[in-house]
Amino acid sequence: MAGETPFRKRRPWRRHGHEAQQDGIGGTGPAEGGHASAERSAVPPDHSGGSDDERGRTASLEVAGAAALPDLAGQREEQDRADPTTGGRLHAVKRGVRKSGESARALAAQLADRIIDTAPRVPVRDLATLRRQFPGLGPEELADKLVTGACRGTATVGAGIGAAAMMPVPPAMLAELAAEVTGVAAIEMKLVAELHEVYGLRPPGNLGQRSTAYLTSWTEERGIDVTRPTTLNAALGGQMKRELRQQIMKRMARNLPNLIPFMIGAAVGATMNRRDTRKLADRIRNDLRKQQIPWGRLPALPPLEQPLNPAELPKEIEGP
Repeated sequence: MAGETPFRKRRPWRRHGHEAQQDGIGGTGPAEGGHASAERSAVPPDHSGGSDDERGRTASLEVAGAAALPDLAGQREEQDRADPTTGGRLHAVKRGVRKSGESARALAAQLADRIIDTAPRVPVRDLATLRRQFPGLGPEELADKLVTGACRGTATVGAGIGAAAMMPVPPAMLAELAAEVTGVAAIEMKLVAELHEVYGLRPPGNLGQRSTAYLTSWTEERGIDVTRPTTLNAALGGQMKRELRQQIMKRMARNLPNLIPFMIGAAVGATMNRRDTRKLADRIRNDLRKQQIPWGRLPALPPLEQPLNPAELPKEIEGP
């Protein structure tokens, strides 16, 4: 239009038209009803989110950033609660594993205390009694008889626990596992003590001291060296109890297949207990043979005192 300032040369702070008339300043701008683009161009650009003829509407970076970064943690928690097959189930499994580990450690500590209390109550036959029960046998033949009887006893315990777990009852499984570990430990400690009698290596001391020595031998799966006082005077301190708990944990892990239902665990338990007892006996005998005292040079030893309240053991380990 004639007389109108071109669009690109118009100064943004000049006010024209209807806006200037409202302020009482007056002017020579276009009349009412003039071109709408002239009125829009006269208004200063609003950089806080208004319109710009060439650049369009400006955007706020703060709002855009907030919109582009949703609350991922909240969405993940909602998804875990809504979908139990993904995160919710994974968290439940982790909590279950953590609680199971804590329960297993607590059970191992209880079993360690129970085995420590049971060790002095295990009845042990001295060499004179063994030679009367197995006449005409030498040390190795007598040791073989003792190992065979102990293997039968631990196999009986494993088969009995496997039969008791014929139907899976989760609350009773820990009790069955504890009963098996305690029973097998008593049988094997009796075997360890009587093997030391056969090879002429009875540890000195009273009933309590000898029981501690036999318990140490069972825990470490090694024979007692009577020439080293440090192995005989091992008190039930923190290190000894830790080793005992570790041994019990290993036994419980090995005995887990015994809880397979439908009588499968009975056969598995009998086989595994027999194998573990024989391996323990082989290790003990290998250590005792290195320092064995022949019967001809063995001094007469006093009879072993028997516990007042002996622990009940299977009859299979007593022999004929």
